[in-house]
Amino acid sequence: MTMTTTTWLKCPAVRPEATHRLVCFPHAGGSASFFHDWARQLPGYEVHAVCYPGRAARLDEPLHTDLHRLADDIADALLALRDDRPVAFLGHSMGAVVAYETARRLQAAGRPVAHLYASGARAPHLAHPADDGPDGAGTADMDDEAIADALVALGGTDAELLSDPDFRELVLPYVCGDFRMFDAYEHRPGPLLTCPVTAVAGDADPQVGEAHAAAWAAVTEGAFRHHTVPGDHFYLIPRPPLAVLAQGLPHEVR
Repeated sequence: MTMTTTTWLKCPAVRPEATHRLVCFPHAGGSASFFHDWARQLPGYEVHAVCYPGRAARLDEPLHTDLHRLADDIADALLALRDDRPVAFLGHSMGAVVAYETARRLQAAGRPVAHLYASGARAPHLAHPADDGPDGAGTADMDDEAIADALVALGGTDAELLSDPDFRELVLPYVCGDFRMFDAYEHRPGPLLTCPVTAVAGDADPQVGEAHAAAWAAVTEGAFRHHTVPGDHFYLIPRPPLAVLAQGLPHEVR
């Protein structure tokens, strides 16, 4: 059952004067708090972060096991927004694919997004890597502890929690649930997006090579840009792609 918009979206700073909304989709095992500080750094946007079930304030809710169903529910929540400001999506890693699938649904409903930013992610139609584990695939053959260890090796804020025995038991269910959901994802044929798409990936990302990121060009009939930036899979923790996001705004509000 689809929850309310306020259940699905967290807005750290309501900004009615902003010309655009930016909706951020966390990575596998991530939460809305990952994007909390972005609002003050992007004055041209009213920033919202998607709150996946099974963590933080939604800890008691069941996890989604079907990424397509997750996108259905998020799209329903976004369609309930009542103003006409353009909406851009940014998703990181698994979140980029969730953002893409949500954008497909909004476009089908006559509410296309203004821009899709795919960060640290292989294009959705590419086969998942055979043995990468987190945000890749192969999790069907990995137990929870192995998935957690792979995430710790990859880095990111959630890896810090998994390294703490006091938090590991709390965090492990939704981390592993997200990875298994993403592992089961299959891209379905359908109309191309009409919005511009920008792919961003770190030059030392062990999960996403330059060709994997560049392949996002195939999902849209709109403009496509590809940026390679310094850093690994979680390049955006020390260096969020704020300048790239600002390029998507009209010049007068950057």
